Amino acid sequence: MSARRVNRRVRLLVAVFTLAFGVVLVRAGWLQAVQSGPLDRLAASQQREAITIPAHRGTIYDRTGVELAIGERAITVYANPQQIMNPRAVALAVGRTLGTDPAAVLEQLSDRSKGFVYVARKADAVKAESLRRQEIVGLGFYPEERRSYPLGTVASEIVGYAGVDNRGLAGLELGLDKLLGGSDGKKTIVRDPFGHRLDTVDAEDAADGRDLRLTIDNTLQRQVERVLEATRERWNAKAATAVVLDPKTGGILAMGVEPGFDANDFPKASRDVQRNRAVTDTYEPGSTFKVVTLSAVLETGMVTPTDTYTLPYEIRVSDRVIHDAVPRGTETMSVAEILSQSSNVGVITLALGLGREKLSEWIDRFGFGHETGIEYPGETPGIVVPPEQWSGSTIGNVPIGHGIAVTPLQMARVYGAIANGGVAIQPHLVERVEGKGAVGPARKRVISTRVSKQLTAMLRGVVEDGSGVEAQVPGYFVAGKTGTAAKPDPVYGGYSKTAYVGSFVGFAPARNPRVVVLVTVDEPRGTIWGGTVAAPAFRDIMRFALQYLQVPPDVPEEAGSAAE
Repeated sequence: MSARRVNRRVRLLVAVFTLAFGVVLVRAGWLQAVQSGPLDRLAASQQREAITIPAHRGTIYDRTGVELAIGERAITVYANPQQIMNPRAVALAVGRTLGTDPAAVLEQLSDRSKGFVYVARKADAVKAESLRRQEIVGLGFYPEERRSYPLGTVASEIVGYAGVDNRGLAGLELGLDKLLGGSDGKKTIVRDPFGHRLDTVDAEDAADGRDLRLTIDNTLQRQVERVLEATRERWNAKAATAVVLDPKTGGILAMGVEPGFDANDFPKASRDVQRNRAVTDTYEPGSTFKVVTLSAVLETGMVTPTDTYTLPYEIRVSDRVIHDAVPRGTETMSVAEILSQSSNVGVITLALGLGREKLSEWIDRFGFGHETGIEYPGETPGIVVPPEQWSGSTIGNVPIGHGIAVTPLQMARVYGAIANGGVAIQPHLVERVEGKGAVGPARKRVISTRVSKQLTAMLRGVVEDGSGVEAQVPGYFVAGKTGTAAKPDPVYGGYSKTAYVGSFVGFAPARNPRVVVLVTVDEPRGTIWGGTVAAPAFRDIMRFALQYLQVPPDVPEEAGSAAE
């Protein structure tokens, strides 16, 4: 071979090496200058792994210490796809151990652009532990809680539920989420290039949520829901609601809604059945509202319970003619009889003497148009038309509970004030928060002790020989009032001819009230009257509550037969 040919080959080889070196140099420069950030992040993700340490969510107890909402142990399985060499084999192992779909897991593990993916959120702790023992590189595990509701449907509208992230989504779980949820901790795990754990740095402990003890009694709550379910079925009603209140403390002992739902299966329940209608829904109260008008005329000294009025069957107010529920001739009635006989004409006559401005002041004084301040989220203040917007006939509607919308809780609070000697106490569901001092509920005197006694005597008359005889409880004097009101027609306007709300609200023992019960029945079929559809449910709930709470009877033995 000639020297010239050798030199040519040497020069060619040098040129090739020079070109290759130049390409490598340019590539290295491009990686360092342009891709340094993404590559740094990729390297960090392979070496450092940020993990959230979930806080323990507080337990919700009823007043007797029974658990209504608890956290069950679970383990979340996650993966770093960049550390998994054989995604298919890992997906099969996960599916076999946890019972999940291997195809779905494989899709997650095959995306090597991600450094973190969930494999199974809140998996069964035993199965997850079995998977952990297989020591699969690229899989990680951390403990979590799965929210559970041991009593199922009992108090589900009150307690609500928390989602997969253990954050409240409805009810008290939502309204008191900050107290219950606490704050999560975090830690950073350092791993070697093969995915093995080397160290934990930057650890911050989780702050657990606080436990709550409610005023709700699970036994009484369960009975209320049974009675409401039977009442709804009996009258083929759209819904039924009840509130059981301690008038001396403002504590809600039970608050039921039917139909209900199981908080453990909340995704399957429609939003309509998840509502706590006692707090979020309004209705026109009808005759149960008449105590507001009577309170006003008695407290201002305009009348006494024994004053009498000669009342026709009907009365004209502006462009409307309003009559009593039961046809009758012109009668003379005392103020007490106006309430016990639930005379619309009588109450309107009293309201006309009181006047629009004064009546509006008393409506506001009783809290209508304002939230009660209960801890439950989404409370409705009701609908109250301000006096300057009243029409000529409003003074004939509002005094008898029409043209005004209230919540069941608001109405229960009014009767609680009467039962408590004229002092209204803010209703509440939370008795105590763990680690925090107790704060007493707000109190406000709305009527005098004298007027509360007068109203109690009148309301006893409603039950003993008026429209509420079905509410009688053997052994106890009961004070209460029936209510029946047509529902507004959303399609044609005005009021429906077929859709009504029947209600009853009262308290016992009348001489020393311990329990207030309100029942509403929405759109009953067959009959509409509160004294027929709601009063028996009131009786069944009240009788159980008085016996369960061991409240002594207040009817003398010789008068017992009269009260039965």
